[in-house]
Amino acid sequence: MIVLGIESSCDETSVAVIKNNILSANLVSSQDFHKNYGGVVPELSSRAHLQIINPLTKEALKKSDIELKDIDLIAATAGPGLIGALLVGLTYAKGLALGLNKPFIGVNHIEGHIFSGFLMQEKPEFPFLCLVVSGGHTLLLLVKDFTEICKLGNTVDDAVGESFDKAAKLLGFGYPGGPKIQSAAQFGDVKKINFPVAELKDKLNFSFSGLKTAVLRYVQAQGGIDKLTEEHKNDIAACFQSAAVNALTKNVKRALEKYEVKSISVVGGVAANNHLKSEMKKIAEKNKKSLIVPDIQFCGDNAAMIAFRGKSLYENGIRDTLSSKPFPALNENHFLEMYS
Repeated sequence: MIVLGIESSCDETSVAVIKNNILSANLVSSQDFHKNYGGVVPELSSRAHLQIINPLTKEALKKSDIELKDIDLIAATAGPGLIGALLVGLTYAKGLALGLNKPFIGVNHIEGHIFSGFLMQEKPEFPFLCLVVSGGHTLLLLVKDFTEICKLGNTVDDAVGESFDKAAKLLGFGYPGGPKIQSAAQFGDVKKINFPVAELKDKLNFSFSGLKTAVLRYVQAQGGIDKLTEEHKNDIAACFQSAAVNALTKNVKRALEKYEVKSISVVGGVAANNHLKSEMKKIAEKNKKSLIVPDIQFCGDNAAMIAFRGKSLYENGIRDTLSSKPFPALNENHFLEMYS
């Protein structure tokens, strides 16, 4: 089976090909110009997707040594994401499917992340505990199989990736914030500042707005960003990162006490954070579970995970139509309804 995957939910255009269960191409075009605006500008993102999606698809096909007629299945991100950006990739994929008379699957972007660990040589074993940590979502999930996923917890406000971006902005690091916070944190004193970790009534939910506000108040108390030395910024970054990771790992520990799983997977852009990976490795070893964290190329938005997820849905009897619509937000009940 040859699967073409297309991802365009935010500021990366990506096209991938899975050929006979082997990833033969995973091309990503990043829109670096958004850093000039301090965040993603939706209309500019959509225009950039329009310009690159066709030549990127041709390049992926060439790299995979196939032609359009060889494709058996086309999968594209349907949501969540920026609606204009989603429409570009989804409409392009539907056009290909219609013109080639091939089956089409609209993929939930979060499900793509959830199963991105299956792109690795060592794969998660069902059932597995999955921590989704991205710029727009923070979820703790029990993944029973390819069509049954139970939501155990989610953020009640900011996603952890969003809080990294906001903290970075408060420190004058710019966008995207995650890599810059991590870089500064390695030179900081993690014991310098005691930032709070939220305790919620639902013990498996997350909250990062209080942590973000604590960083803001601390910077203000020092007289503002102009009064901070580089050393002081490094300390703030280190203590913020430590608190954010602590908020994630404490809920993972609680879930492991309550649910029996065979492995743990951490996915999404923040899964590339070295401190998070280090702490999760300790938890996995203590609980005698395998830990699957995708390679960095599969942590961020990419079409390989969309192609794989489309393929797994198709192989499990899930079908889609060309009339399916894009959706900008994740339905709260999505992981309750799934594919029953």
